[in-house]
Amino acid sequence: MERQKRVAVIHDLAGYGRCALAVALPVISAEGLECCVLPTSILSSNAAFPGYYRDDGTERMERFLSHWDELDLEFDGIYVGYLGSAAGIELAAEFLKRFRRENTIVLFDPVMGDHGRLYSACSPEVCEKMEDLLAYSDVITPNLTEAYRLAGLEYPDEHPSGEALWELEERLCAKGPSEVVLTGIAEGEDLVNQICSRDGSRSRIPARRSGGDRCGTGDVFASIVFAEIVRGRGTEQAVKKAAGFLEEAIAYTEQSKVPSRNGVCFEPFLYRLIQ
Repeated sequence: MERQKRVAVIHDLAGYGRCALAVALPVISAEGLECCVLPTSILSSNAAFPGYYRDDGTERMERFLSHWDELDLEFDGIYVGYLGSAAGIELAAEFLKRFRRENTIVLFDPVMGDHGRLYSACSPEVCEKMEDLLAYSDVITPNLTEAYRLAGLEYPDEHPSGEALWELEERLCAKGPSEVVLTGIAEGEDLVNQICSRDGSRSRIPARRSGGDRCGTGDVFASIVFAEIVRGRGTEQAVKKAAGFLEEAIAYTEQSKVPSRNGVCFEPFLYRLIQ
């Protein structure tokens, strides 16, 4: 029998509001992988809810890293998500230095902002250190806002041309990752995910927009893509599966009239990930 694969997920944990680890753990587990979690911070709810409590996890991350090192753990994949401080980014980089092996798949989902605006936690220092993680990554999944910032370019006033987007991804590939998946490009009634590889291959995967923006959508997407790649699927196949899953789950969520800040009702569809 083939050995069950083990992965580590470095992300924040919200007690309420589907996002980050609350999404990644069930999704990756449904894919049949052993999922070990390293919380970068713990929140009472996701940041879309007013008055949320946040417990910084820098010291906790250090202790996790040290103990896992003592246990001599090995990972087939490492997924890096939200890192809300410069210290947290440095610890994530140290984690990758210690635990990344020749065959370890590293996916970095740079949670930095959206719609041309960076989140409040993304200071210039944090953004600069985020760029350092590109050198350790095999696949990154930024949206347009994050991609432009990581590339060191100003966010455009107008929607960029198709060729400009390919050039943007090539610029990011040159900083380290083998593949860049540029996510959520709005084109009419579709959202397009665009894959650019360092070897020059390109592909575009459109999906029907089945609802408005929702908290945690990117976390569901990145979790599925990561798990599929660790399982041996190609990136294009992984992106198609993630996009199709989200199209159906978001449509169901919209029909259920769930507020956008509550995220995506992905739970009824987890059984489909086992295929």
